[in-house]
Amino acid sequence: MVQDLETAAHAAAAALGAGRGTAADCTTLGWYRAVSGDHGGAAALFERALQMNPREVEAMVGLAGLHRAAGRLRDAALRCDAAIAAAPGYAEAWLERAYVMAAGGVMDEAKLCYGEVLKRAPANAAAHAGLAALAARDGEAEAGRRHARAALAADPGQTAALAALATIELEAGEAQAARDLVEPALTRMDTSTPERMELLHVLGDACNRLRDPAAAHAAYVRAKADFAAVHAATFAGRPPHSAFIDEVTAGLAEMDVRSWPPASPQPGSPQHLFVLGYPRSGNTLLENVLASLPGTAAIEEMPTLRETELAFLAEPGGLSRFARLEDAALAPYRSAYWQRVGQALGRDPAGATLVDMDPLKAIRLPLIARLFPEARVLLVRRDPRDVVWSCFRTSFALSNAAMDFTTLEGAARHYDALMRLTDAALAKLPLAVHEVPYHRMVQDFDTTTRGICAFAGLDWHEDLRRFDRTARARGVSTASARQVRRGLFDGTRQWEPYAAYLEPVMPILQPWIEELGYAG
Repeated sequence: MVQDLETAAHAAAAALGAGRGTAADCTTLGWYRAVSGDHGGAAALFERALQMNPREVEAMVGLAGLHRAAGRLRDAALRCDAAIAAAPGYAEAWLERAYVMAAGGVMDEAKLCYGEVLKRAPANAAAHAGLAALAARDGEAEAGRRHARAALAADPGQTAALAALATIELEAGEAQAARDLVEPALTRMDTSTPERMELLHVLGDACNRLRDPAAAHAAYVRAKADFAAVHAATFAGRPPHSAFIDEVTAGLAEMDVRSWPPASPQPGSPQHLFVLGYPRSGNTLLENVLASLPGTAAIEEMPTLRETELAFLAEPGGLSRFARLEDAALAPYRSAYWQRVGQALGRDPAGATLVDMDPLKAIRLPLIARLFPEARVLLVRRDPRDVVWSCFRTSFALSNAAMDFTTLEGAARHYDALMRLTDAALAKLPLAVHEVPYHRMVQDFDTTTRGICAFAGLDWHEDLRRFDRTARARGVSTASARQVRRGLFDGTRQWEPYAAYLEPVMPILQPWIEELGYAG
């Protein structure tokens, strides 16, 4: 197939060079450049194709794929929508839209898009593989196996389907079967690709279950190296995300909060909870626990503060300017927040208790304290060693923080940066905060959740214990989906088999281990 594309690309280049090229020639050459890794050249050719023919849907889909690879998911979705509007029957446009939705964590929409592909192309291997991956993530073993087998029947090299089958074996407790599925495939893959990266993560998880920490660590190291290689162009020249967090901490130090008015309910605003802390600390678990209560409305990891971030976190001195704003000047930013909340929920949150869960919203504590002084913050804590190890071993979607998690040192420095910012925010800002230690939540669930409800002004209900049903019913798009769906289990001390690999970063983590009470 690659050889056929190369032959077609040479013919297209010759036609364009002779001055008789068409939009289709630009598109063909654009796809060849994209496959070859020249994303800039590919984008220019796709744009040229659309100038020649604004309805060149293959060029629209090509641009969507480039936007998705660069993390520009909104632009990617708009290109997909334009392609579908121009050619509703074009299966590849629906497939790319499914990829975009899955990359953005909108799994229900991704599932619908994969279904649209199969309506138009029933044997499409990529769509079957995508549905297999979603089913494996959601614990739907029968559907996952059915779609994975259909994908492999159409294309025996469909690694996403193989990864889904292996994940289903893992969920069934058959770690050796999962390992036996992925290891032979990996021997045939000699370049860094998203597909190899995913198989390596599954191999690491299988080896972890088999209590083979050396093999698990080796697989995770390779998977993270693949992630870094695949996204190297996107992050070229960028400082680590931890450096951005340090800039926010410096900006917080310059804020003058003495003139801020005392907390008072904003007219028409619902009761408001933020769940934050750090990735892999138990945030998704707590969100689904709270979502099990009648009268709550929960959203997970949505950019609800985007407009305020762009105005005040993206520029030097922004937080100082933000601190000096009159209260009336904050109204547009509050309005933008509630508009995004409504879009995420698909309804007006009035009358409900809103649970806005995002571990990295701890970076936005200076914004939260001023915009929503009446809001309550649930700060989830976990043993720093478990957190950093889990961030390193987990397969995350592309984000600014994810590149920091490609090494244990990067993950530890990112953790340290956010813990320093969190400490500074708690010391300086007028925040109503309740700390929730993960180990207490899983080891003494009722007592811990009663304390949370008392702090949040909610009535405790035994429905809280049924959070696993809530997770299955509403769907979970974070990396914690499989764990939360299993129900309550004690995930503490998972770092211990990997202590030797954590040893080099212990000087970074030890102060937090002691401060948070995990030194014993």
